[in-house]
Amino acid sequence: MTNISPLAGKPAEKKDLINIPKLIKAYYDGIPDPSVAAQRVAFGTSGHRGSSFTTSFNERHIMAITQAICLYRTEQKIDGPLYIGYDTHALSAPAFATALEVLAANEVEVMVSENGEFTPTPVISHAILKHNYKRKTAFADGIVITPSHNPPGDGGFKYNPPNGGPSNTSVSKWIELKANELLEGNMKQIKRVQFESALHASTTHSHDYLNTYIADIGSIVDMGFIRDAKIKIGVDPLGGAGVNYWQPIADLYKLNLTVTNKVVDPTFGFMTLDWDGQIRMDPSSPYAMQRLIEMKNKFDISFACDTDHDRHGIVTRKQGLLNPNHYLSVAISYLLQNRPFWKRSALVGKTVVTTGLIDRVAKKHGQSTYEVPVGFKWFVDGLFDSSLCFGAEESAGASFSRMDGNVWTTDKDGLVAALLSAEITAKTGQDIGVLYNELTQELGEPFYERIEAKASPAQKEKLKKLAPGQIKQKTLADEEIMSVITNAPANYMPIDGVKVITKNGWFAARPSGTESIYKIYAESFVSNDHLNKIIEEAQSIVDNALSVKEKVA
Repeated sequence: MTNISPLAGKPAEKKDLINIPKLIKAYYDGIPDPSVAAQRVAFGTSGHRGSSFTTSFNERHIMAITQAICLYRTEQKIDGPLYIGYDTHALSAPAFATALEVLAANEVEVMVSENGEFTPTPVISHAILKHNYKRKTAFADGIVITPSHNPPGDGGFKYNPPNGGPSNTSVSKWIELKANELLEGNMKQIKRVQFESALHASTTHSHDYLNTYIADIGSIVDMGFIRDAKIKIGVDPLGGAGVNYWQPIADLYKLNLTVTNKVVDPTFGFMTLDWDGQIRMDPSSPYAMQRLIEMKNKFDISFACDTDHDRHGIVTRKQGLLNPNHYLSVAISYLLQNRPFWKRSALVGKTVVTTGLIDRVAKKHGQSTYEVPVGFKWFVDGLFDSSLCFGAEESAGASFSRMDGNVWTTDKDGLVAALLSAEITAKTGQDIGVLYNELTQELGEPFYERIEAKASPAQKEKLKKLAPGQIKQKTLADEEIMSVITNAPANYMPIDGVKVITKNGWFAARPSGTESIYKIYAESFVSNDHLNKIIEEAQSIVDNALSVKEKVA
């Protein structure tokens, strides 16, 4: 089981804070060695991530990735504006400066935020889609500079193509390979100008991301009903990119909304420590969310978003912080009953490790689920063409259709997922935790857990390539195994692991993309004891599969 630090949930102390000047200095001084795997450009599920302290995220990486994106745009004939935004992590502003220097030198039309305002991830997706709507030429794309909820010393950089969402595997791989070629070539092919020249270039334009986005929120969430209900709302932006969005939202829609924390501090010293004693702006973590949880009785509903505002955390008076699976189940149930203009044929998207309660909710309302591998990129096409009305990740990431059934964003949107909780509270007059309990009384109560176990690189690779036939067991926790899958049911893409399913439970095992561990996700619709038995047997099944020596030909 995951070891919880004794410091978890306690306020960060001075000793926990990173040295920002040293971090920035390392960003400019570090020279990555392309022969070292950890220092190469590597696009995971959400772009390239790393830290300047480990020479895995620095100026040269950003120069190479941005030049690679410019080359990709040329190859694909993408010649519209590029929308760029960055969050409040210390490495994000330097990475933005580097990227703009390269983009300007390559004569790319770039849309930067007015007055250097921080820009949430969903706002970039919204801007791309708004520009490209009904357009036949000059398509826009975007760059989002964020490591999401990762610790303060991390940086992140990702590319969103003209469909507005995270780039798919083939696009990411193209950019990754080209960027590493540039690193190996000692940066000789990279074009670049000074930052001041880039900022004042004829191709660099100011864009009002904030007001354009918030003026459109009424098309996806019933803001009028929230206003008229006069419910008390609390918001903690966790010092993230949406910190200056919430008050204008409250002002425009006349909401009774209080921003509980307006501090922006790149050390994130105002946070309570996460499960491992690290600072991490994870709105789904009860340890990181201690401050807002302590204020739960001051509001009818309160919520937080992570640093780039693509994830949400919902806090209710009666239940405190809701498990993401619980809130997503209620949200989908509510939307399927309160969005009459959504197409009945639209599917509900979920990843293979998200709760099975969503399948039961969709079935109850005559709709089907669309189950994909982990990663929001698998929902992009469906959200874009509205064949999906919702995309849900167990890690508190979601986006859904506008009230008229058309696309809102094709990237996760923590702001609208959070505001939806206010709409649900206002319209039902009930605590969302209570609504969840009512849902489980009707459809069954799921018991869900995620654990981690150590695994060597070789074992991780073996788990990734596991075949269904290698699982020899016929039963799991005293139930017959109905299916063993290594490809997602919806799109048949590899899930990079295995999922074993019985009538009343399942487990999935996947290697971590960044650590020497594998993760087991498990769920039971019987009891907590049944869940523990699934986890125990799952660990044994996976350990046996990983320990089998391959036959020598």
